[in-house]
Amino acid sequence: MASTEGLVPITRAFLASYYDTHPFIPLSADVSRLSSEIRSMNNDLLNHHPPTEGESALINEADQQPPHKIDENMWKNREYIEETIFLLESSNWPEVLKQQSTTDSVEFALTLGQLKDKLHITLKALESFQIKNAEHVFNTVMTYLPQDFRGTLLRQQRERSERNKQAEVDTLVSSGGSIHDRYALLWKQQMDRRRQLAQLGSATGVYKTLVKYLVGVPQVLLDFTRQINDDDGPMEEQRHRYGPPLYSLTSMILSIRLFLSLSWTRYDAKTLRREEIAILEQAVDVYTMELKRFLTFISEVFANAPFFISAEVAGALEARKNDDYKEINVPAGKTYEVLLSVDAVNSYIAWEFSLVQGKINMDIGFSLEFVSPTGEKTLMLPYRRYESDQGNFCTLMTGSYKLIWDNTYSTFFKKVIRYKIDCIPPVTESVQSD
Repeated sequence: MASTEGLVPITRAFLASYYDTHPFIPLSADVSRLSSEIRSMNNDLLNHHPPTEGESALINEADQQPPHKIDENMWKNREYIEETIFLLESSNWPEVLKQQSTTDSVEFALTLGQLKDKLHITLKALESFQIKNAEHVFNTVMTYLPQDFRGTLLRQQRERSERNKQAEVDTLVSSGGSIHDRYALLWKQQMDRRRQLAQLGSATGVYKTLVKYLVGVPQVLLDFTRQINDDDGPMEEQRHRYGPPLYSLTSMILSIRLFLSLSWTRYDAKTLRREEIAILEQAVDVYTMELKRFLTFISEVFANAPFFISAEVAGALEARKNDDYKEINVPAGKTYEVLLSVDAVNSYIAWEFSLVQGKINMDIGFSLEFVSPTGEKTLMLPYRRYESDQGNFCTLMTGSYKLIWDNTYSTFFKKVIRYKIDCIPPVTESVQSD
């Protein structure tokens, strides 16, 4: 049993500082471009043939913002991928396309089969991510439980619960439930898991008797399970940082799924054109590539994020929230710049910064330059490497000044900088009359 002495559950402030060191490289611009083109193709199909009652619900869903929760978006991506794969199955193609009576239809059939295979691989990767993440969370929690019959009891409780949930899904499928119905149930079960986690922390519901019986379960673990998914809790920081790129991918695969659905029901009146197939192929390629990149990134972030931190760290982070310091990550080979606008001559640009050091002491280049309205740059403070620095500069001209932290000389090491900057206007003394 791992010790929890002196530890408290992770806080939103801690995750904010942790995520500062793990920025996600923005999605390819192709995501936005191709999503827009697919939506335009959908609108074109709807202009030629109004939506049916069954299509209206899907269109309304595509017009709405994706869900707020990260894990709900993961489930939604799985649902839309699986529905798209279903539409790409040759047995579900329009009859005209099934016959492959033209050269174009033969080529289209080959392309559709390739797209189905790519989406199937992506679906398996997403399923694997969810399974591994759930196991990681559970196994981490278990390390803080007594390693005797009490931990075994909780493990057995979880296994029984998961068997019952799977049986519920199997029953729905065997009774003819749709893919959408199955994922609605899977999400409901996920929310049930969250409620059970909160019940474990609060010693209510099915766990009330069990937790009282489990003498020796650390209070910090119970606090963690109760607070982790609060509306403004630690996970809200995760949604704030990493939600937007995932929301874009959720919308993209839904637009692809909608396009195929609309195309198949209108195929007799409007067959697919080569340029539409080309856009569809590009969209699936970009979606699968970018979702895989996001899953790889977020897996590493989740795996390295601790559940508990020391009370001292938590207190320092809370105190730091209001001290005007910012923390940023400068990747190896990159620079970080801050542009200040100075409105009065003899203003002071003041700065203070330090590197968040690890096992190896590191430094970073720092310089200050003036940028004219035409874009011409004049060096004001020469480049020098620092571990930390505090200084100021009296401005000689109004306009834009750029503070530059330079990590281009580093091949392997990113640098985390904690900094504060300000522009202090000149002090003017009031004129006293006799």
